[in-house]
Amino acid sequence: MNHEKYAIIDIGSNTIRLVIYLRDISGRLKETENVKVVARLRNYLTDDVRLADKGIAILLNTLKSFQEITRHHQLDEVKCVATATIRQAKNQKEILKKVEEETDFSIRILSEYEEAYFGYLAVVNSTPFESGITIDIGGGSTEVTYFKDRKIINYHSFPFGALSLKKQFVLSDTPTNDELYLLKTYLSEQFNTLDWIIDKKLPIIGIGGSARNMVQIHQEHIGYPLGGVHQYVMKKQDVQEINSLLQSLSFLEIQRIEGLSKDRADIIIPAVEVFKCLMDVVNTDMFALSRKGLRDGVFYKELTKDFGIAVFPNVIEESLYELAADYHINLNHVFHVTNSAMNIAQLLNKAGLSSLNKQDAKLLKRSAFVYNLGAYIDSESSSQHTFYLLANRTIDGLLHRERLIIALIASFTSKAAFKRNVIPFNQWFTKEELNKYRLLGAILKFSYSLHATKRNIIDDIDLRLNDEELLFTFSCQKDWKPEQYQVEKQKKHLEKQIKKSITLKFIEKQNS
Repeated sequence: MNHEKYAIIDIGSNTIRLVIYLRDISGRLKETENVKVVARLRNYLTDDVRLADKGIAILLNTLKSFQEITRHHQLDEVKCVATATIRQAKNQKEILKKVEEETDFSIRILSEYEEAYFGYLAVVNSTPFESGITIDIGGGSTEVTYFKDRKIINYHSFPFGALSLKKQFVLSDTPTNDELYLLKTYLSEQFNTLDWIIDKKLPIIGIGGSARNMVQIHQEHIGYPLGGVHQYVMKKQDVQEINSLLQSLSFLEIQRIEGLSKDRADIIIPAVEVFKCLMDVVNTDMFALSRKGLRDGVFYKELTKDFGIAVFPNVIEESLYELAADYHINLNHVFHVTNSAMNIAQLLNKAGLSSLNKQDAKLLKRSAFVYNLGAYIDSESSSQHTFYLLANRTIDGLLHRERLIIALIASFTSKAAFKRNVIPFNQWFTKEELNKYRLLGAILKFSYSLHATKRNIIDDIDLRLNDEELLFTFSCQKDWKPEQYQVEKQKKHLEKQIKKSITLKFIEKQNS
């Protein structure tokens, strides 16, 4: 198969970054190379808003360095986009001309709308939020959008970023109390000019390096047990806690704090103040991180242009099909296991042995899609691999807690194994929730056993409740001995959850 490579150079006010993507067998783009240079071009913007010669030299040298990499990868077409600093520079024509003459690249300057739009596009195509406020703090500008029902409604680009705020309000490496007061007052005045964000009470989704660093600091601070930062959620209290922590440290201590890139040590406090102030104005208790941002938005637009729609219909479905491609999941088998699991769940509800709702049904379906996924690595320890992979792999459209729930259900083998997996996360769930997830796991394991040979011979399932016993009757097309053996072996897990003994009856399908 012809694996296609794509590359983008993002010339920001703080960093210049080259990212190379590979289109995989599922059709999605996966990052294979990510090279960053902390150029801080914003610092070379003169008082008369021109990029100084030293700034231009840094830009050209960085692009020539990236050129070595793109030539090595034989990338003929490389997207090269620039944001606030180049957009605002009065000598931008001179800059663009020098880049074209001295490098392989041609810069496209993004408008304020495009910069905001591509960030929004990345968020709605990689997170579960139907409505929200996005914020992308760059070095020289800050883009805010409001989207509702996954459609962009408003956008605004503020002429300040983490670097320019530091330059404007903070004389030393860390702000004084007076400087913080002036910074907070300024930010509050700026955000309150947008009447479409005031008191919206919607999730705020942060994009970019400053948001990512704040999340990483928080994860290290609390000893977070899961991998990944994409779709990580912080409450207002968490943001305030990190803000207070950073402001209590010396600059040397900030540079050494776990989770923070050393090159952001002098701008992290202004950036966190921006997030905190926006949460106050929006009146929300939820801040989530999108690791996907402007660069991803550019490619979402590019890859969907032939379809006339840039927003994916269903983010989670796209992610599950990506998993199916990566781990060679048999979709026909998934279809039949899911049908059996849903059928059994409905029968248990009808018999009064469970009270599973629509949300539980959704969890069961999603878990059935990835059940036993770890067998791709090792069939002998597939459950352990299934849990680890699902708990620690980014799944677009699933917040970390939801991802963990899917991992617990899809890796279910026994009550004891389930309890071992959930130990680091016990405080995340109530006892009732854990009982429900074990039941869903037992139903899924039972259903998987019904399709052990992947022949899909089960046509119909019936359930009768006799005193303290459940009688399952399975109508089959072919010889059912292998399936019967597996279900007899595994039914004890379901028996423990519903506290009833189960009798199995397999019969030949009656032709009408």
